[in-house]
Amino acid sequence: MAGVDRAPRVVTRCCGLLLTVALAASCGWGATADAEDGGRLPGAPVGVTAQAGSATSVHVMWNKVADNGSEVEAYEVYRGRAKVEEVPADEHMVDVTGLKPGTTYTFRVRARSTDGRLGPQSAEVRSTTRTETVADTRPPSRPGGLEGRAVGSRAAQLSWKASTDDQEVASYDIYQGSTKIHSVGGGQTATVVTGLRPGTRYSFTVRAKDAADNLSPAGGPVRLTTSGTAEDDGRGTAPVAFRAAAVRAEGAWHLEISWEPPPVDGVVTEYQIHLDGRPATTLVWGGKAPGGRATHRFYLGGEAGETHRVRLRAKLPDGTWGGYSPERTVTTGR
Repeated sequence: MAGVDRAPRVVTRCCGLLLTVALAASCGWGATADAEDGGRLPGAPVGVTAQAGSATSVHVMWNKVADNGSEVEAYEVYRGRAKVEEVPADEHMVDVTGLKPGTTYTFRVRARSTDGRLGPQSAEVRSTTRTETVADTRPPSRPGGLEGRAVGSRAAQLSWKASTDDQEVASYDIYQGSTKIHSVGGGQTATVVTGLRPGTRYSFTVRAKDAADNLSPAGGPVRLTTSGTAEDDGRGTAPVAFRAAAVRAEGAWHLEISWEPPPVDGVVTEYQIHLDGRPATTLVWGGKAPGGRATHRFYLGGEAGETHRVRLRAKLPDGTWGGYSPERTVTTGR
């Protein structure tokens, strides 16, 4: 699918890169601080990205902070040390505007609880705005051929034909009805929109933008209805190319799994492994999550001839769980 990074294979077997929930606190990543009066602070947002949308704007995204006993009221976005944007808790992206062309900016995000407590800042991300084109007043052409389909009950997959511009298409803005809900880079002509409601009809349109902030007319709308069953598999948001094998190491059998992240916009930092029909462990990236293939291995035991079933799902940037990968069966000793 367009727009999905394919990074080199990453083998994740140590606390320094990938860790189970049980190890997260011991490594010091993702932990939430206690306030002086014993209350819990919101966690630091993870999966933060910043992408230039034009010569004067940057689109900042992050993953919703998980509920840890401190209800999030809003997110504060900082450019350098200055707070520049604030969005409600049910949103996890914003356009920072009024920037200078061809300039590099740094961004961080903090969650604020309903009682006014500010959690720790996210990791810093950088983005450089596009170089301004002199006297560019011509907008890109209208995006054509918009297609969409519901991906289970809470997501929709959209794709369209690229626009043209006398200079360059910098980004595409996605609208739900009349409201802008997302932005992707100018080289991307597909996206998966998450955070939708089951059994609901939606209308989406796309507009192209150039570096001078000229917006194209909206392309023709696509209308779709999400599944009414919240428990459906949502296979379109599942990890891709999931594989599993039993491997012998250090005198015992281990289950080695590998996968690519689901084709959703945003960064997936958390996965849940189901073994033999039950949740076995949750994997959380403490550092930068790879955008391409990842591998994880965990202990099964010393006996040969044991059969196990395994599947995987991702926590999406909107805070909901995506669909399960196809289930794989492995047998030790084969």
